[in-house]
Amino acid sequence: MSQTVHVPDDLAQRLVAEAERRGVSIDEVVAEALIARFPDSGTSAGQDALEAFIGSGSSGRREPFDIHQERARLAKRKLAEGA
Repeated sequence: MSQTVHVPDDLAQRLVAEAERRGVSIDEVVAEALIARFPDSGTSAGQDALEAFIGSGSSGRREPFDIHQERARLAKRKLAEGA
């Protein structure tokens, strides 16, 4: 289906920039945004978000995770590798 939509100039520029960044058409960027905003009638955006969240904390680690310590550890490893 073809539809003409008028958007503010700044939004149009952002759409063009995103399409170029990803190497896709503006139509694809707009379609993805609309699908995300208006999900299939059988699901709701809230359910999709919940489904994406379920299991996200199941890393199997029992000790507390310190993101700052992990970042420092990874940076040290990369430095040693010469990256």
